[in-house]
Amino acid sequence: MATTASYFERKPTGTGRPGLSHLQPDPSSPHTPQRTFSSAFSSPSLSYRAEEEVVVFELGARHLSAGIASESNPRCRLRFGPEDAQRVGDYRRYLPEYEDRPRRRKRNYRWGEDHELWRMDLRGVDLGLVEDKVERAVREAYTKYLLLDSKNKRLVLVLPSLMPHRLLSSVLSSIFVNFQIPSITLFSAPTASVVAAGCRAGLVVDIGWAETVVTAVYEHREVHTMRTTRAMRLATQHMAELLKAHAEPQDTQDTGAHGQASTQTQREQDSDQNPPDSRYFDFAEEVMTRVAWCPTEQDKVTQEFQRTDGAPTLRRANIPEDDPSEFPNRPLKDITISITSPLPPRNTLTIPFSKLAEPAGKGLFAEGSHLHHLDDHEQPLPQVVHRALLSLPTDVRSLCMARIIITGGGSNIAGLKTRLFKELTSIVDQRGWDPVNGKIADERRQRLKEISNNQQKADASFKGAGLQAEDEMTEMLEKEKSKRTKPTVAGEIRGVETLGAWAGGSLVASLKVKGVVEIERDSFLSNGLVGAKRQSEIVNATSRLSLGARSSLDTKTGWTLGAWA
Repeated sequence: MATTASYFERKPTGTGRPGLSHLQPDPSSPHTPQRTFSSAFSSPSLSYRAEEEVVVFELGARHLSAGIASESNPRCRLRFGPEDAQRVGDYRRYLPEYEDRPRRRKRNYRWGEDHELWRMDLRGVDLGLVEDKVERAVREAYTKYLLLDSKNKRLVLVLPSLMPHRLLSSVLSSIFVNFQIPSITLFSAPTASVVAAGCRAGLVVDIGWAETVVTAVYEHREVHTMRTTRAMRLATQHMAELLKAHAEPQDTQDTGAHGQASTQTQREQDSDQNPPDSRYFDFAEEVMTRVAWCPTEQDKVTQEFQRTDGAPTLRRANIPEDDPSEFPNRPLKDITISITSPLPPRNTLTIPFSKLAEPAGKGLFAEGSHLHHLDDHEQPLPQVVHRALLSLPTDVRSLCMARIIITGGGSNIAGLKTRLFKELTSIVDQRGWDPVNGKIADERRQRLKEISNNQQKADASFKGAGLQAEDEMTEMLEKEKSKRTKPTVAGEIRGVETLGAWAGGSLVASLKVKGVVEIERDSFLSNGLVGAKRQSEIVNATSRLSLGARSSLDTKTGWTLGAWA
């Protein structure tokens, strides 16, 4: 009975229809609170992230870096190699001793062409294969590293500032056709490097694979560009020749000095016509990345201008016998490094440490070459940087020379930046900012220097007779002016570190601003690059619109290619 009474006491009373309220838990007991959602299908955090997420790609001639905006480093860096050109189901590289098998040498082989996505000379470049490689790399980046769906996510693509239109159209069509990307914003790599350095102006020296590009950026705009073929491809080729010379046994040795000199000269002249075997590519690139170095002032390697038949030449001085900073008891020329060759018969190569500095010196600084023997596109790096600064106006030059940014794959070579700045300073001290070079120019420069020194002595003697104290009010005004203005470093040669082009693109993409070159998917698929308009047409069409008509016609003004036009 007690059980029945307690049951009826707990039963709710009322005239209405009985419900299930007696089965709900007591509010005083522990329970899970109900969650409130802004929408019936997704949480606020997921919807916010899906709308604001931007993907950043940096595409170069040999790599693809991918990541998400507002991050400091890319999540992946994919390289293009010969394995990307193989057919589906081709597993020959997994066979035992596949790397040791002899391969037939290609006709008209170009050093490193199997590891390049493109080159500026599009003759002989299969653009269809380029599109397939780009599609495979982008798909791998999305599925393995980013773990994102490409649909409804804006893409920021960091590219070199100079690309052929056919190549640019192939890259954009490969991304738009195979992925549901609504829009792509193009961003210049030199400008992105300046942004990643925290500057508005600078001189970007991009030591790339096929060429070194020197770009002057002022107020986030490219104002001048110069190029040279002195880049990592040439330096890696010299390294491969060095490794091949130490790896292959020499049956006959010529003891004559004249014979050795002629053999070395002929090898340098025929390096482009007869490049090393492609099997040495990976080995030479790894050695170049790990142990290659560039002599600096500490090793007494200087740039001297010798007169040989009236033409200057670059000469490398002798390495000192002792370097007390690192090797106090052994001469630098006697230090050797043992490297195990991955190629058959897998011998251990013993290479002098001083020899490992020759590939960078020959490939990037043209050691032992006469300047009058080099074309304009073969000049060494210090000469190209000096000529780029000479081509700028005075105000732009004063800012750019104080913000020299060295980036690219070759910038990581030990001692390269120090030597580049030392040789550039030496050129400026000898020549100044006079574009004319030669004996007559040197004599004229010397006469002007003597006249300037004599005039300074005369002014000093005249002012020393009656010097007066400066006005106190003038000093106070100068102090107040210095407090209000921020000092700007200009007029001196100085280097600035950068986080890289990808980091600059990530920083700009996180600002949520509209890019200058923003290509919509529908517009590109309907017209291609032909649908791009000039910048003047875009500005004039927008300025003529009234406030009432702007809302209906603002989306129909078109898009422009900007720096890629």
